[in-house]
Amino acid sequence: MNEDKSKNLKAHDQNDSDQTLTTRQGHPVTNNQNIRTVGSRGPATLENYDFIEKMSHFDREKIPERIVHARGAGAHGYFETYGTVGDEPVSKYTRAKVFQEKGKQTPVFVRFSTVVNGKHSPETVRDPRGFAIKFYTEDGIWDLVGNNIKIFFIRDAMKFPDMIHAFRPDPVTNIQDSERFFDFCANSPESFHMVTFIYSPWGIPANYRMMQGSGVNTYRWINDKGEAVLVKYHWEPKQEIKNLTVKEANEIQATNFSHATQDLYEAIEHGDYPEWELFVQIMSDDAHPELDFDPLDDTKLWPNDQFPWLPVGKLVLNKNPENYFTEVEQSAFGTGVLVDGLDFSDDKMLQGRTFSYSDTQRYRLGANYLQIPINAAKKHVATNQEGGSSRYENDKGPKQNPHINYEPSILGGLEEAEQIGKEHSPRVEGNLVRKSIDRNDNTKQAGETYRWFEDWEKDELISNLVGDLSECDKRIQDKMVALAESADEEYGRRLREGLANKVKDGSSRNPLGNKDAEKAPDEAIEKGQDAEPY
Repeated sequence: MNEDKSKNLKAHDQNDSDQTLTTRQGHPVTNNQNIRTVGSRGPATLENYDFIEKMSHFDREKIPERIVHARGAGAHGYFETYGTVGDEPVSKYTRAKVFQEKGKQTPVFVRFSTVVNGKHSPETVRDPRGFAIKFYTEDGIWDLVGNNIKIFFIRDAMKFPDMIHAFRPDPVTNIQDSERFFDFCANSPESFHMVTFIYSPWGIPANYRMMQGSGVNTYRWINDKGEAVLVKYHWEPKQEIKNLTVKEANEIQATNFSHATQDLYEAIEHGDYPEWELFVQIMSDDAHPELDFDPLDDTKLWPNDQFPWLPVGKLVLNKNPENYFTEVEQSAFGTGVLVDGLDFSDDKMLQGRTFSYSDTQRYRLGANYLQIPINAAKKHVATNQEGGSSRYENDKGPKQNPHINYEPSILGGLEEAEQIGKEHSPRVEGNLVRKSIDRNDNTKQAGETYRWFEDWEKDELISNLVGDLSECDKRIQDKMVALAESADEEYGRRLREGLANKVKDGSSRNPLGNKDAEKAPDEAIEKGQDAEPY
């Protein structure tokens, strides 16, 4: 190599270090301050490639929001299994490898979120909080997708889009409206238990670290013999539990609308790693006619005196994301993402969520969203899937004939895995119908929850309900009072009296439980400082 060429390459290598700004094509960017123009004043020319690449990517750097759970924060960590469920070997109930062998650690990524509002909404809103865990197990990904509240508003997936539409801002005004919320809930009485939780201080957790988590739905565990039990998952924070009143939440929101994200990030950054203990409730896999509720009804709690909480492991979050978008925003969860030893139950909400969750991720992130590193299994993946947008890996086996992208084949294609453990094959029999679950008492557990609340929680619940319901149609008020009376005499009386003494003096157009929010537009005018045009 001649001396001049060697010098040029050396100079190029020095200029093109790891810290050198480049285009996506790998070209070093020598001027990132000015576009190329005719003279310093312009006009610009069309061949501004650096600028066009930079700006055209910027125009596309936002992807569609999640339909629900848009606002979120996340962190990495691990799940450590106890190898037992209570005092018994966990293998008695499930063969899932993630739960075997005491002390075994499985990497996880956890995303917390609010549900109804957009990705830049405050973290002080009255709303359930999402609690989704992605386990990178040796058998592939397991997603456990749940909320902080252990029940839900509805028991049938058919109603989910209507519920979210009612809870979201009005399509005309683009303002959340409590009358729309209560119109749906009053006419969907199964929601009353969840309304009781959401309008209490439990509807505004203090932050993500100090809230419970739950799988909400009922799942199955399967052991080596193919035997099944029904199971519910519960996460209990070791940081204690804290909730906020409306006044406290508003004071926080006045200074910081990302307080929960900041709290999670800074706790991990400072080495104060948040922990949760995982408990399960176990029930035999049958209809349980002796209970006054159906175990598959996710508007109901399983009483822990009948079905005790059994510890099975702990969750520790010890690493913040390196990039919010690539890890938190692009993380994608699905209730159908289960590994061997875990299975669905016949829970109708779970069945509907299993379609919806993965479908919405394909809409948001594309057909190959499982190749994005945060969503990819930490084991070898081999499929016969082809094409699709943003595909950048070839999911083929190391010995696979590259010409064979189908199965079965004798020409070197992929082969089916061996079944480990006996497959669970429940017997299903019955007519195809469109009917609600039979045991559908909508208020008993709401009354039990009300009586369980401390006095200050009851006061906050009644105050919040009266504040919002007082601005609603009288027919909606009457239905909600009737549900409260059915749940508990005191609950109903206090709500009825509160509404009787409350004069309708405002608007229902306000964030849930935030009665005086409708005064904000006038206050902004009154408090605004005069200014002259410039």
